Amino acid sequence: MSKRKICVVTGSRAEYGLLYWLIKEVEADLDLELQLIVTGSHLSSEFGLTYKEIEKDFKINKKIDIRLISDTSEGISKSMGIAQTSFSKAYNKLKPDIVVVLGDRYEIFSAVSSAMISRIPIAHIHGGEATEGIIDEAIRHSITKMSHLHFTAAEEYRKKVIQLGEEPNRVFNVGGAGIESIKRLKLLKKKDFEKSINFKLNIKNILVTYHPVTLEDKTSKKNFQEILDAIDELKDTNIIFTKANSDMDGKVINQMIKQYTKKNLEKSIEVTSLGQLNYLSALQYIDFIIGNSSSGLLEAPSFKTGTINIGDRQNGRLKAESVVDCLPSKKNIKKAIKKIYSNGFQKILKDVKNPYDHGFASKKIIKVLKKVNLDKTLKKNFFKIKFSI
Repeated sequence: MSKRKICVVTGSRAEYGLLYWLIKEVEADLDLELQLIVTGSHLSSEFGLTYKEIEKDFKINKKIDIRLISDTSEGISKSMGIAQTSFSKAYNKLKPDIVVVLGDRYEIFSAVSSAMISRIPIAHIHGGEATEGIIDEAIRHSITKMSHLHFTAAEEYRKKVIQLGEEPNRVFNVGGAGIESIKRLKLLKKKDFEKSINFKLNIKNILVTYHPVTLEDKTSKKNFQEILDAIDELKDTNIIFTKANSDMDGKVINQMIKQYTKKNLEKSIEVTSLGQLNYLSALQYIDFIIGNSSSGLLEAPSFKTGTINIGDRQNGRLKAESVVDCLPSKKNIKKAIKKIYSNGFQKILKDVKNPYDHGFASKKIIKVLKKVNLDKTLKKNFFKIKFSI
């Protein structure tokens, strides 16, 4: 009996961290054959050529360079076209039984649409979520409609996938993929973490992770400057910046980070890619994470660490009590920082619960991938919900 071929696609450092344990489980399973396709920012020198880190963990079956030269809408559309054609060729060669993807990025959209045309069953992780301020919202729901199996991070998201017409017996609530790394990784001690990033922590420390709000036109520079102006006034505080992703205007933010850290070498550092171990280790030692990254909602609550969530990028997502929503203005950001450090909020943090913590997601996903009847997977019925308006 031949092994079932599971093809996992990864296009960014953050998403690879979430997929790591699932890839590990597929590789270890005697009934499954792992196929790994690496694309997107993993192959870009600007984003640290992170495919080299993946190669330390797993064999990469195919690298698909989509030429991330420009972060303009034209440049990204061109990259999506290259990806569509390249994935079709890769699938034709690898002949996977199931393609597994996570999230909502444009390169993943291309990977999924190509798999759909190739009549390959698609398993989608982290569907049903809402991010009202970015293009990813539409991409995520489009991926859901092209997919055949769904693994959501919360029951509310499971219901949203069903609301999109997906059959309930194909939708599984497995919890947040990032929680597993917190439970299974041996996180770094403070001295080892400082050594790994070559940067000494201070009395107070913060982590800044900010990405473009892609449904807004040219707000990235203005909004990020408001953040810089607010955090620059903090006393006895060191700042760790992670670079923005390859969305439209991401280069604008990265240039501003570079300029700021160059002027403030004694208190700040720019890191192209922390990687999952360093990123999660950092969450142990910072006072709060500030920006608009999903990690502030998905992983930070498990560390009883506060999050200042700025702007509309994560509107619609489930949020723990540790998350403080904030408008992108210096005045509001300073107010949010004051709240984070208040005695009342610090008491709330001690008892905060992570709404995405449902155990080991990878083990639940593997069970489904192994047992699902692929002969009856491609054809779907639109599931109708009875409701009144």
